[in-house]
Amino acid sequence: MEREGLEWIGAFLRLLVSWGASSAMIFGGVVPYIPQYRDIRRTQNAEGFSIYVCLMLLIANILRILFWFGHHFESPLLWQSIIMIVTMLLMLKLCTEVRVANELNPKRRSFTASDSKDEEFKTHPKRCFLDFDTAFFWHWSRFIDYVQCVLAFTGVTGYITYLFLDSTLFVEILGFLAVFTEALLGVPQLYRNHQNYSTEGMSIKMVLMWTSGDTFKSAYFVLNQAPFQFTICGLLQVFVDIAILLQVYIYSAYPQKPVSHTTHATSAKAL
Repeated sequence: MEREGLEWIGAFLRLLVSWGASSAMIFGGVVPYIPQYRDIRRTQNAEGFSIYVCLMLLIANILRILFWFGHHFESPLLWQSIIMIVTMLLMLKLCTEVRVANELNPKRRSFTASDSKDEEFKTHPKRCFLDFDTAFFWHWSRFIDYVQCVLAFTGVTGYITYLFLDSTLFVEILGFLAVFTEALLGVPQLYRNHQNYSTEGMSIKMVLMWTSGDTFKSAYFVLNQAPFQFTICGLLQVFVDIAILLQVYIYSAYPQKPVSHTTHATSAKAL
């Protein structure tokens, strides 16, 4: 009787750990963006966050969902993709609203004394997805344009996947593209920091959560024998996260340009 009780307790604990790991996998991916979202709302400044991070995550998770139809993997990973897509759309909505509001703010508009009255009422031209202007790709003026782009991409890739779903080679390539895109998630932020020679405006909490989350995710993939593409994705993400953390140290210890405090007096990120 005692042995059966211990076995029952052991089984219950294993089930509890399994549920905890699955919940962490489903919701852990979006947690790093909570401090970044709050910082953008608080400072009304989205310049430190690269919206190309949202683009890469949207592409990666849409492809991952399509990959599921050809190669079923664990449900927590599928739900993670769905929740991540919703989160990235929310991030895009906030960043677009903040950027457009700042463009229309008279205090941020430069004009000369001779034509100040005319310039004061000028607005930036609206940039739309349906203009198909590559110069302004992913820098549109309305949130609905990002939604249209995501729906168009989903429709095209979904139709192609439907046509080639019986091809094992196509399905495996699709899975590799999904995880490889996600593996390069931090590259836009890495490049933006390099361009600015600064990490000002980027939430350090977000990057630390990226690193811890990607480390946990890589271990989860290995222990649960997920498709090999997922393991590769996790390891590459950890390397990129470490590179961004190195940028934080280098640009803080050896600043290469003075940090402006006049334009965004409240833009310093809460650490």
